[in-house]
Amino acid sequence: MILFTKPQLAKLLANGTATAAALAAGREPPDHKPVVKLFTPDAAATWLLTEIDPDEPDIAFGLCDLGMECAELGSVSLAELRALRGRLGLPVERDRHFEATHPLSVYARAGMEHGAIVTDPKRLDQAAAAEEVG
Repeated sequence: MILFTKPQLAKLLANGTATAAALAAGREPPDHKPVVKLFTPDAAATWLLTEIDPDEPDIAFGLCDLGMECAELGSVSLAELRALRGRLGLPVERDRHFEATHPLSVYARAGMEHGAIVTDPKRLDQAAAAEEVG
């Protein structure tokens, strides 16, 4: 499977460019909504990616959950994702039905609270409310 559709790839690169521009100007980077959800069908790993580094197009950024009860923000090599296979030898897939409802910070808060990436609307709304308060 192709990891990204052409529109998703364009959005990931545009988000990366916006983040790089904000950082270069000394501003806080944007809190993008995840563009794509990737997962291993035969393992417990999931990635919600928001952007691709325009200077290093093999590096994506997002919320990474390797199935060890610890979702965390970070960078990932796209070449490594393409080469990765689960215990049954299946490659990483794209969730064709995923559509982000919140910015990445909300998914990160929910993931850290629950020990895994969360897409349940109720839990995300709770994390969003906590973001507004905290």
